[in-house]
Amino acid sequence: MTGYARKTILTLFAGAAFLSGAAAPASAATQIQDGLVNVAVGDITITDAVDIGVAAQIAANICGVKVGPVAVLGTAVDRSGESRTVCTTDQGPITLTNNN
Repeated sequence: MTGYARKTILTLFAGAAFLSGAAAPASAATQIQDGLVNVAVGDITITDAVDIGVAAQIAANICGVKVGPVAVLGTAVDRSGESRTVCTTDQGPITLTNNN
């Protein structure tokens, strides 16, 4: 995948994460947000309950993308409780999941 295509896809995911966070129902606001998420490669959790910033750095390093958009995804995961895939590697998808 070219750098341009990767940036375009990541920008779309970040935008979707932002919009889905804005459109979340009021009941989702009562969910506990602690700023901690898990990072997994395939079905193996490589970090458990780490700060969103740390998780974003790890995932961005693995995926070869910028940290900022990944941090947006991490925040959306913490708010919504839904898992988000940052990218897919030969070892499997790099996902962020809520630690709760």
